[in-house]
Amino acid sequence: MPGKSALEFPSQSTEGPALMNNKRYPVLLLMCLIGCQSSAVRTVDSEVNLALSKSAKNVLFILVDDLGVKDLGVEGSTFYETPNIDELAQTGVRFDRGYAASRVCSPSRASILTGKFVTSHGVTAWIGDKHGAEWRKRNRHDSHDSADYAHSLGDNEVTLAEAFKAAGYATFFAGKWHLGGAGSSPEDHGFDTNIGGWDAGTPKGGYFSPYKNPKLKNGPKGESLTVRLANETAAFIGQQHPDKPFLAFLSFYAVHAPIQTTEALWNKYRDKAVEQGDERARFIFDRRYAVRQRQDHPVFGGLVETMDTAVGIVLD
Repeated sequence: MPGKSALEFPSQSTEGPALMNNKRYPVLLLMCLIGCQSSAVRTVDSEVNLALSKSAKNVLFILVDDLGVKDLGVEGSTFYETPNIDELAQTGVRFDRGYAASRVCSPSRASILTGKFVTSHGVTAWIGDKHGAEWRKRNRHDSHDSADYAHSLGDNEVTLAEAFKAAGYATFFAGKWHLGGAGSSPEDHGFDTNIGGWDAGTPKGGYFSPYKNPKLKNGPKGESLTVRLANETAAFIGQQHPDKPFLAFLSFYAVHAPIQTTEALWNKYRDKAVEQGDERARFIFDRRYAVRQRQDHPVFGGLVETMDTAVGIVLD
């Protein structure tokens, strides 16, 4: 719902990890990771280039931001409804011992694109997070100050997109980037097309148009950002690519804060929460945060379902 009609769950941070559920990790739905060596000059390893040119398969990569470890039906949720992702998992190959390179977004994204550990590419915190003495202004009580980190993906890094592009692929990016601004945008790191990717870690205009995103034209008022990104990706996939295969990288802003959904989906999951009658404590305090123990949040439920619907659009 646009404007004041949007239902949302306020976050304690507009740029960092959402605190509604502390146990959140990026989930890779379709993936192809290629480790590339970086050097002073941006070149692609000849063996990687040869392997890609011989296989010439179209590649779709879908990344969901801040998805909880139990937020999918295939992972055991009986509250959130994710039929499209569940079917993808059940008919494909699941890597259930795979881990994100970091607990927060920017480092994980840099590792996905480079094939490196976070200490190798230097993006060790979400870009925009405080460090040093500034760390204390967030009311942190750690024994040590947080170290500084690379505030953008290095120009010397060879990315997944650059490797594919060197092998003759068309490269497409849609959604959340959060790896730097001017000079370190998707276009600067191998993507021919960029729709919606810039330095912001959250959707500045929320999940409904107008988006307040310089890399994404506004749609009709109230249009879903998540569905829009899916439609843009589907449109790219549906184009004719007679002379080259493609890499399509769909990087949802969902399900990161702000937590928003439509009134219809809020009603659906509110009723579902009442019907399930879960009597467990809603939160248990674990070290620093209150960690949600039961799935009954109707606004987040709607946000998850919209993301799953968008995945279905792209798969169709």
